[in-house]
Amino acid sequence: MAGPAAPSAPAATAGLSPVRADLAQLLKLSGPVVLARLGIMTMGLMDAIVVGRYSAEHLGFHAMAWAPTSVVLTMAIGLLTGVQVMTARAVGEGRSNESGAVLRRGLVYGLWIGLASTVVLAGLGPLGLAHLGLEPSLASGAAWPVVVFALSLPAYVISCAASFWLEGLSRPVPAMLLMWAANAVNLAFLLLLVPGAFGLPALGATGAAWATFGARAFLMIGLLVYIALMRDARALGVFAKPVRDRPAEAEQRKIGYGAGASNFFEVAAFASLNVVAGWIGVLALAAWTVVLNVVSLVFMVPLGLAAATAVLVSSAYGAREREGVVRAGLIGFGVTALFGVVVSLIVWPAAPWIAAAYTTEPQVIVVAAGALALSCLFLLADGLQVVIAQALRARGDVWLPTFTHLTSYILIMMPLAWWLAIPMGMGVTGLVWAVIIASLISAGLLSWRFWRLSLQPL
Repeated sequence: MAGPAAPSAPAATAGLSPVRADLAQLLKLSGPVVLARLGIMTMGLMDAIVVGRYSAEHLGFHAMAWAPTSVVLTMAIGLLTGVQVMTARAVGEGRSNESGAVLRRGLVYGLWIGLASTVVLAGLGPLGLAHLGLEPSLASGAAWPVVVFALSLPAYVISCAASFWLEGLSRPVPAMLLMWAANAVNLAFLLLLVPGAFGLPALGATGAAWATFGARAFLMIGLLVYIALMRDARALGVFAKPVRDRPAEAEQRKIGYGAGASNFFEVAAFASLNVVAGWIGVLALAAWTVVLNVVSLVFMVPLGLAAATAVLVSSAYGAREREGVVRAGLIGFGVTALFGVVVSLIVWPAAPWIAAAYTTEPQVIVVAAGALALSCLFLLADGLQVVIAQALRARGDVWLPTFTHLTSYILIMMPLAWWLAIPMGMGVTGLVWAVIIASLISAGLLSWRFWRLSLQPL
């Protein structure tokens, strides 16, 4: 199952200038990472399509169950960001043999984080749904899917630790391939369990949650088996009992704490915008859902670029190369900015057709198209802020990005979105303007921070 080790960055880019070498490495890393992140989105899309074709009511159950799950899951994944950063640092410092210790710590952290997330979500999820003022049938219908989603969290969080480690080693392809294989597993389970094929009972939304459980278990097992069979697994220290290194353990956890908190702030803030859209009305909620779906899909590319940029910055930081840290960061920012401009120029004129692909309701199309065209003003800034935040964490600046996200998205975007959308009567357009302003503030503050640190010695 395991192939030959991927060439190191210096070997793969020999003869190139430092800028071209880093650019080539960034594109080589980010491509598979972006495809892996798109695989996550595709899995959710398949769930929605299969469940929606089975029953609109069960699609509501599934969506309501996924809402609290996504908040817990995103925060849990953020807590493991230290695996990727510390692995790349070890490689940059010439201590690849110690990267196995980073993985082992990450797997242990992942297990405990996953179990804790399961207990919290399974215990409080159904209770919270019952007290949100939802229709009783909606709350009860979403209860079991929430519990099943909760049961799948340990497997998925552990798989994230394993994939982050491979990305830190600049070997993202296996994780990407296994993610798409997990999509195939998920689809097979969906077709069996949701409508009840081959005499099985029709489980609807709960069946989709079990399909997710099966796909995540497959992904975890596949990644762990791949790592165990890697030819250089022993040389990387995968099977060696690591020497206790409390400073390294603390640093790995600290990076995770900062990223986990940032993820929580962003997800919670955007979840609050769904609530505001719901207060405006059903059509506004539908239009905002279209905008958010398109923007989330676009965001997968900056998310992949952020991971690749973090690996390059971490490696240079581990080697104590200040110029390498700055160069890797600026290249990542430049590629992200170029992508933001290009995709904005595509989405802006195509907004009416994109909106029409999601719905046949004329009023929703009009509102969604206008909001989608306006959202092009934040695609660049939103992409930049996530890449810069990851670059800062990779070079040891953990808490400033977290504070920036708290300020921009919780303290500014949430109240501003409500004020513009409802008291000012701007509706969905007000929500988009709130995101534009928050993203510009976040990107501006993080850019200033990276520039300031780039002037200082490591």
